[in-house]
Amino acid sequence: MSDKFELTEEKWLERLTPEQFHVLREKGTERPFVNEYDEHFEPGMYACAACGHELFESETKFNSGCGWPAFYAAKAEDRVELTSDHSHGMIRTEVTCARCGSHLGHVFDDAPSTPTGQRYCINSVSLTFVPKEG
Repeated sequence: MSDKFELTEEKWLERLTPEQFHVLREKGTERPFVNEYDEHFEPGMYACAACGHELFESETKFNSGCGWPAFYAAKAEDRVELTSDHSHGMIRTEVTCARCGSHLGHVFDDAPSTPTGQRYCINSVSLTFVPKEG
């Protein structure tokens, strides 16, 4: 992707709240079930809270019961990057923003009732919601 968005750690600290910095830049996780977008189903688009890159459409959001916003697909395949994550004694696939490299969450192949069979489990604090116009 040619429009990479890179900042120094100091600039990220100025730009993000402490919770956003912890999740987006330090690969943290917010608490389940008590976050802004878990039960949010308005029409619109979800962008990266760090750089504004459009990531997910509300049409792909579903209630997975996991306690975090869940999507069955990214807006386009080049919007996110997937990498193997072996932290905390688990084998998972990390989801990061393709534009700024910020940690968003993880993707799992455990949603057979969705069109892709996937569940992108994303931290609310990693997202900004943009309502659909009209």
